[in-house]
Formats: sequence, C-alpha cells, structure tokens
Amino acid sequence: MTEGPELLFFADDGTIPNNPRLPVLLFRGAVPAGDPTAAEALFAAHGWPPAWRDGIYPYHHYHPDAHEALAIAQGKVRVMLGGEGGQAVELAAGDVVVLPAGTGHRNLESSPDLLVVGAYPTGQSPTEYRGRPGEHAQAVPQITQVPDPEREPVRGRAWPL
Repeated sequence: MTEGPELLFFADDGTIPNNPRLPVLLFRGAVPAGDPTAAEALFAAHGWPPAWRDGIYPYHHYHPDAHEALAIAQGKVRVMLGGEGGQAVELAAGDVVVLPAGTGHRNLESSPDLLVVGAYPTGQSPTEYRGRPGEHAQAVPQITQVPDPEREPVRGRAWPL
C-alpha cells in the first residue's frame, strides 16, 4: 500500500454536485487482492461497516446523504469520478476509493470478475441520485449536512485529513 492516499478534487458541474469540501481518497494496494473478507474487516475496524458486495453501476450516480468506500476485491474497473467532466480512473484488485457525499461515480468498463465491497460510515444510509432535473438543488444542502466520519476507512486516521 502507498503511504498516503491520492487526493482528487471535483467541482460542482451543475448536474453532479460533488463535494465542496472533501477530496476523494484513492488508496492503491490497500487491501489484499481476491479477499473481500479482508476488505470488510478493515472497513469495519475503522467504523465503516461493510454494506454490500457487487459491482459499480454503469451510469452516473451519487449519494447526497452518505460517504462511500469502495474496495476492489477482485478484477479491475475504469471508473469516471466527478461526473461527465470528471476524471476516468483505473482501479484494480486491492485498490480502495473513498467518495465523499455528493461525488459522482460511474463504471465505464470492467473485467467480468469485478467484485467490489461497499461500505458507509456507521449511521449513514445512502440515497441514490442520478443527476435528474431537480436533484441538484435538493442535494447541495444535504451534502453540507453529512457529518464527517471520525476516521477514514483504510488507515483509521482522522478525516478530513
């Protein structure tokens, strides 16, 4: 694992609000490849109970009311972060991306064996927005009200960094 995460910042594009204050955290090689149980245990140990195992939706979406951690347990995926004008990021087994509330994400393409472990901070439950008319205006005030988790889910350090 790298010493610290890559920090990615995305501006509000008028459709996908992203987060005005918190960056996306990208940890390379943070969990053992091929071991979703290890990713779940790491997340749980830092106050992010694992919520699901699956893939990433092939359309832009975001959660205005919850932060989200995604561990790539197996396979690889090319994800668009930040909405249509955001940044395409290649993720492989072992990588973890932490998305602050409001951050757009979309699966552009993935290997057939992709398995992702998803988690949210204790007490947070996500609503899915897709950038439909009217959602942006509802989302912006919600995003500012989402409490910061005590710790980020990979190293357990205070977040925001």
